[in-house]
Amino acid sequence: MTVHPLPGGLLLTYYGDDFSGSTDVAEALTLNGLPTVLFLQDPSREQLERFAGYPAIGIAGISRSQSPRWMAQHLPPIYDRLKALGAPLCHYKVCSTFDSSPETGNIGKAIELGQQVFGSSYVPLVVGAPILKRYQLFGNLFATVDGETYRLDRHPTMRRHPVTPMDEADLRLHLARQTPKQVALVDILALRSSNVDSHLDAVLAKGPEIVLYDVIDEDSLMQIGKLIWTRRLSNQTFVAGSSGVEYALVAYWRATGQLPALEPRAEPGEVDRIVVVSGSCSPATESQLRYAMEKGYAGLRLNARKLAAGDEAETRRAVEAALGRLAEGRSVVLFSALGPEDPELVRDEGDFQRRLGSRTGEILRDILQRSGLRRAVVAGGDTSGQAGRQLGIYALTVVKPMAPGSPLCRVWADGPFDGLEIVFKGGQVGNKSFFEKVRLGG
Repeated sequence: MTVHPLPGGLLLTYYGDDFSGSTDVAEALTLNGLPTVLFLQDPSREQLERFAGYPAIGIAGISRSQSPRWMAQHLPPIYDRLKALGAPLCHYKVCSTFDSSPETGNIGKAIELGQQVFGSSYVPLVVGAPILKRYQLFGNLFATVDGETYRLDRHPTMRRHPVTPMDEADLRLHLARQTPKQVALVDILALRSSNVDSHLDAVLAKGPEIVLYDVIDEDSLMQIGKLIWTRRLSNQTFVAGSSGVEYALVAYWRATGQLPALEPRAEPGEVDRIVVVSGSCSPATESQLRYAMEKGYAGLRLNARKLAAGDEAETRRAVEAALGRLAEGRSVVLFSALGPEDPELVRDEGDFQRRLGSRTGEILRDILQRSGLRRAVVAGGDTSGQAGRQLGIYALTVVKPMAPGSPLCRVWADGPFDGLEIVFKGGQVGNKSFFEKVRLGG
């Protein structure tokens, strides 16, 4: 195998379809010696210059909760800006559970728009990510929960997601509901063969516009990384998928000796108290909330309907209650639901989640500002996006992994929250002691 050294400068840009998932890419690259900055808004020239020399740049977005009409209006300008940065690869990053629908978070539409901007003849699509316990076999997506692996349409959480329930595990069929583009598969048998390139050529001869790759382990990741990197379509190639894209590239670059040597990282250390705000209804987050309360964290339920309706009294009540518990020396968890069976859980109602997330972000902002706490956790993708905006964050960089996909990050902001440490946690991520692990600094 002929190995060419990685080019200097920018290697990859990406747009994340939600905030919590966007940190996943930054973690995958940073921990493998490729420092990554994640912007929470379109960066200014001065902000880009502050991170000159970084090999990867991302923009965290909210398209996972938006309509195709919203995507058609907002994604092309973002793709244009990322293309102008000149990286060899541009990645539209989606959740590794691929939950989406024709009406909400339409991944097919996002791929169509990216393909138009970058002029790619086909778009590589990688969804499986073994480090996150997400696997794809013969086109079907699987995820592990509590040690048991489920096909996604039988997954205890994703099959009954309140907004985008997954009732089809074959991603080719799932995508066919969202886009008319032809989807082909490079399956695990092709990836295990002695000549992977010839199998890809045979697939491409049929003229697909999207090429999906099976992923079950590090070896399949390495083969995919090789195909994406060495078979780039032009100076700039558009790709789609989960952080499996980055893990595949890293696997190939590491196997071929192209990654820089890893340097020791400073430990963040322990803090006495943290604040957690949660808009997630996943069983994983439920177990984390319950465990934290068992360990002495003060648990405060948020009235989701009142908050989404703009009830200022409910906002003040939540802030004052949290500040009172913090003054007692306790960490605090604020939540709008305790799992998918919570009778207070509000199912999808228009832009309810956006309004609730915005109010929850305001509550977190006020608590941090008045308490002086310097470490926090936000659970849930929609909540993370709105909270990031309320805190005035313009960028994040990775400090330390806490659980795969949800690292502790350093906040970059022009206001009082500069230097804050925060985790934007996906609902499914982490074991039951996750919040305490964050408090202890890992």
